[in-house]
Amino acid sequence: MRETSARLLRLLSLLQTHREWSGGALAERLGVTPRTVRRDVDRLRGLGYPVHSSTGVTGGYQLGAGAELPPLLLDDDEAVAVAVGLRGAAGLGVRGLEEASVRALAKLEQVLPHRLRRRVGALHTYTVPMEREQHGTAVDPGVLTEIAHACRDRQRLRFTYHRHDGTESRRGVEPYRLVSTHRRWYLVGYDLDRIDWRTYRVDRITLRPPHGPCFSPRTPPAEDLAGWVSSGISTRVYPEQAEVLLRVPLERVAARVSPLAGSLEAVDSGSCLLRTGAHSLDLIVIHLLLLGYDFEVREPGALEVRMRELRDRLTRSLTRPDAHGEAPEGEAEQRA
Repeated sequence: MRETSARLLRLLSLLQTHREWSGGALAERLGVTPRTVRRDVDRLRGLGYPVHSSTGVTGGYQLGAGAELPPLLLDDDEAVAVAVGLRGAAGLGVRGLEEASVRALAKLEQVLPHRLRRRVGALHTYTVPMEREQHGTAVDPGVLTEIAHACRDRQRLRFTYHRHDGTESRRGVEPYRLVSTHRRWYLVGYDLDRIDWRTYRVDRITLRPPHGPCFSPRTPPAEDLAGWVSSGISTRVYPEQAEVLLRVPLERVAARVSPLAGSLEAVDSGSCLLRTGAHSLDLIVIHLLLLGYDFEVREPGALEVRMRELRDRLTRSLTRPDAHGEAPEGEAEQRA
Protein backbone atom coordinates (compact mmCIF):
# COMPACT_ATOMS: atom_id res chain seq x y z
CA MET A 1 0.00 0.00 0.00
CA ARG A 2 2.81 2.41 0.89
CA GLU A 3 4.48 1.68 -2.47
CA THR A 4 1.21 2.34 -4.31
CA SER A 5 0.65 5.64 -2.47
CA ALA A 6 4.19 6.79 -3.24
CA ARG A 7 3.70 5.90 -6.91
CA LEU A 8 0.44 7.86 -7.02
CA LEU A 9 2.21 10.92 -5.65
CA ARG A 10 4.97 10.58 -8.25
CA LEU A 11 2.35 10.19 -11.00
CA LEU A 12 0.50 13.27 -9.77
CA SER A 13 3.73 15.26 -9.66
CA LEU A 14 4.43 14.38 -13.30
CA LEU A 15 0.91 15.30 -14.39
CA GLN A 16 1.12 18.68 -12.62
CA THR A 17 3.82 19.79 -15.03
CA HIS A 18 0.92 20.66 -17.38
CA ARG A 19 2.20 18.64 -20.34
CA GLU A 20 0.56 15.69 -22.01
CA TRP A 21 2.14 12.34 -21.18
CA SER A 22 1.76 9.16 -23.18
CA GLY A 23 0.94 6.03 -21.22
CA GLY A 24 4.24 4.49 -22.27
CA ALA A 25 6.27 7.52 -21.12
CA LEU A 26 4.57 7.51 -17.72
CA ALA A 27 5.09 3.77 -17.35
CA GLU A 28 8.80 4.19 -18.14
CA ARG A 29 9.22 7.07 -15.67
CA LEU A 30 7.40 5.16 -12.91
CA GLY A 31 8.91 1.74 -13.67
CA VAL A 32 5.53 0.01 -14.10
CA THR A 33 3.39 -1.35 -16.91
CA PRO A 34 0.94 0.80 -18.95
CA ARG A 35 -1.89 -1.21 -17.36
CA THR A 36 -0.71 -0.12 -13.88
CA VAL A 37 -0.62 3.49 -15.11
CA ARG A 38 -4.26 3.20 -16.21
CA ARG A 39 -5.26 1.83 -12.78
CA ASP A 40 -3.35 4.62 -11.00
CA VAL A 41 -5.02 7.24 -13.19
CA ASP A 42 -8.41 5.82 -12.21
CA ARG A 43 -7.40 6.07 -8.52
CA LEU A 44 -6.47 9.76 -9.00
CA ARG A 45 -9.83 10.40 -10.66
CA GLY A 46 -11.52 8.77 -7.68
CA LEU A 47 -9.71 11.26 -5.41
CA GLY A 48 -11.08 14.21 -7.39
CA TYR A 49 -8.23 14.90 -9.81
CA PRO A 50 -9.53 15.61 -13.35
CA VAL A 51 -7.13 13.52 -15.42
CA HIS A 52 -8.09 13.75 -19.10
CA SER A 53 -7.13 11.05 -21.56
CA SER A 54 -7.16 10.83 -25.34
CA THR A 55 -6.62 7.92 -27.68
CA GLY A 56 -4.71 7.58 -30.91
CA VAL A 57 -1.11 8.06 -31.95
CA THR A 58 -0.86 11.45 -30.21
CA GLY A 59 -3.04 10.45 -27.26
CA GLY A 60 -2.08 10.50 -23.63
CA TYR A 61 -2.91 11.81 -20.17
CA GLN A 62 -3.16 15.41 -18.99
CA LEU A 63 -4.28 17.00 -15.73
CA GLY A 64 -7.10 19.47 -16.29
CA ALA A 65 -9.17 21.89 -14.24
CA GLY A 66 -12.02 20.48 -12.21
CA ALA A 67 -15.06 21.70 -10.31
CA GLU A 68 -13.23 21.55 -6.98
CA LEU A 69 -9.66 22.33 -5.97
CA PRO A 70 -7.83 19.07 -5.17
CA PRO A 71 -4.62 18.93 -3.11
CA LEU A 72 -1.49 20.18 -4.86
CA LEU A 73 2.04 18.85 -4.75
CA LEU A 74 4.69 21.54 -4.23
CA ASP A 75 8.45 21.18 -4.08
CA ASP A 76 10.41 22.96 -1.33
CA ASP A 77 11.02 26.23 -3.19
CA GLU A 78 7.42 26.37 -4.45
CA ALA A 79 6.05 25.87 -0.93
CA VAL A 80 8.24 28.66 0.48
CA ALA A 81 7.28 30.97 -2.41
CA VAL A 82 3.56 30.36 -1.79
CA ALA A 83 3.94 30.98 1.96
CA VAL A 84 5.83 34.25 1.40
CA GLY A 85 3.25 35.33 -1.17
CA LEU A 86 0.39 34.65 1.23
CA ARG A 87 2.07 36.75 3.92
CA GLY A 88 2.35 39.68 1.53
CA ALA A 89 -1.14 39.37 0.06
CA ALA A 90 -2.66 41.58 2.75
CA GLY A 91 -1.05 44.65 1.16
CA LEU A 92 -2.89 44.36 -2.15
CA GLY A 93 -5.90 46.41 -1.08
CA VAL A 94 -8.50 43.74 -1.92
CA ARG A 95 -11.29 43.37 0.64
CA GLY A 96 -11.33 39.98 2.38
CA LEU A 97 -8.02 38.89 0.89
CA GLU A 98 -6.12 39.34 4.16
CA GLU A 99 -8.39 36.94 6.08
CA ALA A 100 -8.37 34.39 3.26
CA SER A 101 -4.58 34.61 3.07
CA VAL A 102 -4.24 33.95 6.80
CA ARG A 103 -6.50 30.89 6.54
CA ALA A 104 -4.59 29.51 3.56
CA LEU A 105 -1.25 30.15 5.23
CA ALA A 106 -2.37 28.34 8.39
CA LYS A 107 -3.35 25.30 6.32
CA LEU A 108 -0.05 25.35 4.44
CA GLU A 109 2.14 25.73 7.53
CA GLN A 110 0.28 22.89 9.23
CA VAL A 111 1.50 20.38 6.63
CA LEU A 112 4.92 21.87 5.90
CA PRO A 113 7.89 19.73 6.91
CA HIS A 114 9.88 21.04 9.85
CA ARG A 115 12.76 22.24 7.65
CA LEU A 116 10.40 24.35 5.52
CA ARG A 117 8.55 25.76 8.53
CA ARG A 118 11.93 26.96 9.80
CA ARG A 119 12.69 28.67 6.48
CA VAL A 120 9.30 30.39 6.30
CA GLY A 121 9.45 31.33 9.99
CA ALA A 122 12.92 32.85 9.58
CA LEU A 123 11.75 34.96 6.64
CA HIS A 124 8.78 36.21 8.66
CA THR A 125 10.69 36.85 11.90
CA TYR A 126 13.65 38.64 10.37
CA THR A 127 11.80 40.72 7.80
CA VAL A 128 10.47 44.15 8.79
CA PRO A 129 7.71 45.34 6.43
CA MET A 130 7.63 49.00 5.51
CA GLU A 131 3.96 49.70 5.99
CA ARG A 132 2.42 52.24 3.66
CA GLU A 133 -0.46 54.48 4.55
CA GLN A 134 -3.71 52.85 3.56
CA HIS A 135 -5.41 55.23 1.14
CA GLY A 136 -9.02 54.82 0.15
CA THR A 137 -11.34 51.89 0.57
CA ALA A 138 -10.35 48.29 -0.03
CA VAL A 139 -11.61 46.93 -3.33
CA ASP A 140 -14.35 44.31 -3.49
CA PRO A 141 -12.82 41.20 -5.16
CA GLY A 142 -16.14 40.57 -6.94
CA VAL A 143 -15.93 43.99 -8.60
CA LEU A 144 -12.35 43.32 -9.65
CA THR A 145 -13.18 39.99 -11.27
CA GLU A 146 -16.28 41.39 -12.98
CA ILE A 147 -14.23 44.22 -14.49
CA ALA A 148 -11.49 41.78 -15.51
CA HIS A 149 -14.05 39.58 -17.28
CA ALA A 150 -15.44 42.62 -19.12
CA CYS A 151 -11.89 43.50 -20.25
CA ARG A 152 -11.35 39.94 -21.46
CA ASP A 153 -14.73 39.63 -23.19
CA ARG A 154 -14.63 43.21 -24.58
CA GLN A 155 -17.96 44.16 -23.06
CA ARG A 156 -18.92 47.72 -22.28
CA LEU A 157 -19.27 48.58 -18.62
CA ARG A 158 -21.94 50.73 -17.03
CA PHE A 159 -21.18 52.14 -13.61
CA THR A 160 -21.63 55.02 -11.21
CA TYR A 161 -18.38 56.82 -10.45
CA HIS A 162 -17.91 58.58 -7.11
CA ARG A 163 -15.51 61.50 -7.43
CA HIS A 164 -13.19 62.65 -4.65
CA ASP A 165 -15.41 65.71 -4.03
CA GLY A 166 -18.43 63.50 -3.26
CA THR A 167 -20.30 64.01 -6.54
CA GLU A 168 -21.41 61.10 -8.71
CA SER A 169 -21.70 60.54 -12.43
CA ARG A 170 -22.84 57.67 -14.64
CA ARG A 171 -20.30 56.33 -17.09
CA GLY A 172 -20.34 54.13 -20.15
CA VAL A 173 -16.85 52.75 -20.71
CA GLU A 174 -15.03 50.32 -22.95
CA PRO A 175 -12.73 48.67 -20.36
CA TYR A 176 -9.18 47.86 -21.41
CA ARG A 177 -6.93 46.93 -18.46
CA LEU A 178 -6.67 46.97 -14.67
CA VAL A 179 -3.56 48.60 -13.18
CA SER A 180 -2.56 48.15 -9.54
CA THR A 181 -0.12 50.15 -7.46
CA HIS A 182 0.44 49.89 -3.70
CA ARG A 183 -3.07 49.50 -2.23
CA ARG A 184 -4.98 51.05 -5.14
CA TRP A 185 -6.51 49.57 -8.27
CA TYR A 186 -7.30 51.54 -11.42
CA LEU A 187 -9.37 50.81 -14.51
CA VAL A 188 -8.11 52.14 -17.85
CA GLY A 189 -10.95 52.51 -20.32
CA TYR A 190 -12.36 54.56 -23.17
CA ASP A 191 -15.12 56.86 -21.90
CA LEU A 192 -17.88 56.93 -24.52
CA ASP A 193 -19.38 60.20 -23.24
CA ARG A 194 -16.09 62.11 -22.98
CA ILE A 195 -14.72 60.47 -26.15
CA ASP A 196 -11.33 59.93 -24.58
CA TRP A 197 -9.30 57.51 -22.48
CA ARG A 198 -9.78 57.83 -18.74
CA THR A 199 -8.47 56.30 -15.50
CA TYR A 200 -10.90 55.32 -12.72
CA ARG A 201 -10.19 54.23 -9.17
CA VAL A 202 -11.90 50.88 -8.76
CA ASP A 203 -12.89 51.54 -5.13
CA ARG A 204 -15.00 54.47 -6.41
CA ILE A 205 -16.85 52.36 -8.99
CA THR A 206 -20.35 50.95 -8.42
CA LEU A 207 -21.17 48.61 -11.29
CA ARG A 208 -24.61 48.81 -12.94
CA PRO A 209 -25.16 45.55 -14.86
CA PRO A 210 -26.17 44.20 -17.28
CA HIS A 211 -23.05 44.99 -19.26
CA GLY A 212 -22.58 45.11 -23.00
CA PRO A 213 -22.74 45.22 -25.92
CA CYS A 214 -19.38 43.92 -27.11
CA PHE A 215 -16.95 46.32 -28.77
CA SER A 216 -13.91 46.23 -31.03
CA PRO A 217 -10.75 47.17 -29.12
CA ARG A 218 -9.23 50.60 -29.75
CA THR A 219 -5.55 51.50 -29.84
CA PRO A 220 -4.56 51.98 -26.17
CA PRO A 221 -3.40 55.43 -24.99
CA ALA A 222 0.18 54.19 -24.40
CA GLU A 223 2.29 51.06 -24.67
CA ASP A 224 3.35 51.48 -21.04
CA LEU A 225 -0.05 51.58 -19.33
CA ALA A 226 1.48 51.55 -15.84
CA GLY A 227 3.53 54.65 -16.71
CA TRP A 228 0.50 56.30 -18.29
CA VAL A 229 -1.61 55.74 -15.18
CA SER A 230 1.24 56.91 -12.95
CA SER A 231 1.55 60.12 -14.96
CA GLY A 232 -2.18 60.68 -14.75
CA ILE A 233 -2.56 60.25 -11.01
CA SER A 234 0.67 62.03 -10.08
CA THR A 235 0.86 64.81 -12.68
CA ARG A 236 -2.01 65.43 -15.10
CA VAL A 237 -4.61 65.53 -12.35
CA TYR A 238 -2.97 68.56 -10.65
CA PRO A 239 -3.23 72.27 -11.63
CA GLU A 240 0.55 72.75 -11.34
CA GLN A 241 2.85 70.41 -13.25
CA ALA A 242 6.61 70.27 -13.69
CA GLU A 243 9.34 68.44 -15.57
CA VAL A 244 12.68 68.33 -13.76
CA LEU A 245 16.04 66.81 -14.64
CA LEU A 246 17.42 64.96 -11.61
CA ARG A 247 21.20 64.54 -11.65
CA VAL A 248 21.10 61.04 -10.24
CA PRO A 249 20.72 57.58 -11.85
CA LEU A 250 17.16 56.35 -12.26
CA GLU A 251 17.70 53.25 -10.11
CA ARG A 252 18.75 55.39 -7.14
CA VAL A 253 15.74 57.69 -7.17
CA ALA A 254 13.13 55.09 -8.17
CA ALA A 255 12.85 53.80 -4.62
CA ARG A 256 12.06 57.32 -3.34
CA VAL A 257 9.48 58.38 -5.93
CA SER A 258 6.35 56.24 -5.86
CA PRO A 259 3.96 56.08 -8.85
CA LEU A 260 1.61 58.27 -6.80
CA ALA A 261 4.24 61.05 -6.57
CA GLY A 262 5.56 61.20 -10.12
CA SER A 263 6.81 59.33 -13.16
CA LEU A 264 10.49 58.78 -13.98
CA GLU A 265 12.31 58.38 -17.29
CA ALA A 266 16.00 57.60 -17.69
CA VAL A 267 18.06 60.15 -19.65
CA ASP A 268 21.49 58.59 -19.34
CA SER A 269 23.48 56.59 -16.80
CA GLY A 270 23.71 59.55 -14.41
CA SER A 271 20.40 61.41 -14.72
CA CYS A 272 16.66 61.01 -15.19
CA LEU A 273 13.54 63.08 -15.82
CA LEU A 274 10.90 63.50 -13.14
CA ARG A 275 7.40 64.57 -14.15
CA THR A 276 5.25 65.49 -11.20
CA GLY A 277 2.39 67.72 -10.13
CA ALA A 278 0.86 69.35 -7.08
CA HIS A 279 -1.77 71.85 -5.99
CA SER A 280 0.88 74.62 -5.83
CA LEU A 281 4.39 75.39 -7.04
CA ASP A 282 5.52 75.66 -3.42
CA LEU A 283 4.64 72.00 -2.82
CA ILE A 284 6.65 70.99 -5.89
CA VAL A 285 9.67 72.93 -4.58
CA ILE A 286 9.38 71.23 -1.19
CA HIS A 287 9.12 67.82 -2.85
CA LEU A 288 12.26 68.44 -4.90
CA LEU A 289 14.24 69.68 -1.91
CA LEU A 290 13.26 66.70 0.22
CA LEU A 291 14.50 64.30 -2.46
CA GLY A 292 17.99 65.57 -1.68
CA TYR A 293 19.38 65.50 -5.24
CA ASP A 294 20.74 68.22 -7.53
CA PHE A 295 18.22 69.11 -10.20
CA GLU A 296 17.47 71.41 -13.12
CA VAL A 297 13.99 72.71 -13.90
CA ARG A 298 12.97 72.04 -17.49
CA GLU A 299 9.46 73.47 -17.20
CA PRO A 300 7.53 75.52 -16.32
CA GLY A 301 9.46 78.80 -16.17
CA ALA A 302 7.17 79.92 -13.35
CA LEU A 303 8.73 77.25 -11.13
CA GLU A 304 12.18 78.85 -11.45
CA VAL A 305 10.68 82.27 -10.66
CA ARG A 306 9.02 80.87 -7.55
CA MET A 307 12.26 79.18 -6.46
CA ARG A 308 14.10 82.54 -6.65
CA GLU A 309 11.37 84.20 -4.60
CA LEU A 310 11.62 81.51 -1.94
CA ARG A 311 15.43 81.73 -1.98
CA ASP A 312 15.27 85.48 -1.34
CA ARG A 313 12.80 84.97 1.49
CA LEU A 314 15.08 82.41 3.13
CA THR A 315 18.05 84.77 2.75
CA ARG A 316 16.15 87.58 4.45
CA SER A 317 15.13 85.21 7.24
CA LEU A 318 18.79 84.36 7.90
CA THR A 319 19.86 88.02 8.00
CA ARG A 320 19.80 89.21 11.65
CA PRO A 321 20.62 92.85 12.56
CA ASP A 322 23.20 93.53 15.31
CA ALA A 323 22.50 95.35 18.58
CA HIS A 324 22.55 98.77 16.80
CA GLY A 325 19.91 97.69 14.31
CA GLU A 326 22.37 97.19 11.46
CA ALA A 327 23.14 93.95 9.70
CA PRO A 328 26.68 92.56 9.93
CA GLU A 329 29.02 93.81 7.19
CA GLY A 330 28.97 90.60 5.15
CA GLU A 331 25.22 90.20 5.37
CA ALA A 332 24.66 93.88 4.55
CA GLU A 333 26.73 93.49 1.39
CA GLN A 334 24.77 90.38 0.48
CA ARG A 335 21.47 92.19 0.92
CA ALA A 336 22.77 95.09 -1.15
